[in-house]
Amino acid sequence: MRRLDQLLASLGYGSRREVREWIEAGRVTVRGAPAEDPGTRVDAADVRIDGAPPDHPGEILIMLNKPVGRVCSHDPAEGPSIYGLLPERWTKRNPPVTSVGRLDKETTGLLLLTDISGVVHRLTSPKHKVAKVYRAVLDREPPPGTVELFSSGTLVLAGEDTPCAPADLRLTGDNQVEIVLTEGRYHQVKRMFATQGCTVLELDRVRFGSLELGTLARGSWIELSINCLDKI
Repeated sequence: MRRLDQLLASLGYGSRREVREWIEAGRVTVRGAPAEDPGTRVDAADVRIDGAPPDHPGEILIMLNKPVGRVCSHDPAEGPSIYGLLPERWTKRNPPVTSVGRLDKETTGLLLLTDISGVVHRLTSPKHKVAKVYRAVLDREPPPGTVELFSSGTLVLAGEDTPCAPADLRLTGDNQVEIVLTEGRYHQVKRMFATQGCTVLELDRVRFGSLELGTLARGSWIELSINCLDKI
């Protein structure tokens, strides 16, 4: 159980001062009776705000099909954000809803978002080697030997000393490829192909561990069960 004002503030209903004003205005009830003391310890299941139960009182885990032109940042100065695709209240939660790793502004596809900090750490840690599958369109065919080089674990990116982990590369069509990574370095796919004189024109992540986008439309999201993380 938690303090009423602390609970509502953590769920994004406002600052503690703001939610106390809601309580004073009679907008909050506990077990059907108007709440009076912001410090009352409550169970979220017993609380109603304007007659409705609290919005997602438990943990949040969603899968988003990221569109092009959105950044994975909470800083509005960086441009339109993926968080603008979510309910506004979620951006005010504490802990905040955040992405599991990042996709750059021009990259599209599968992105997980959660307010469970331990999940973010576990799924982005290199030691867990979560496979991520990307489909890319290049400006030219990769030169001979690229498949073998990427899988060798010897490719060193510009400005780095440690070679990339082995990556599976498959040529799927005219200047089109599919690549499987188990790490997430800065602009890694684009930098890997740059070592071979190729420019990535389009990049789309289609799988994260065992999770796939399926028919999820670009810019849309769905909620996932926390239990699905056991399969990643």
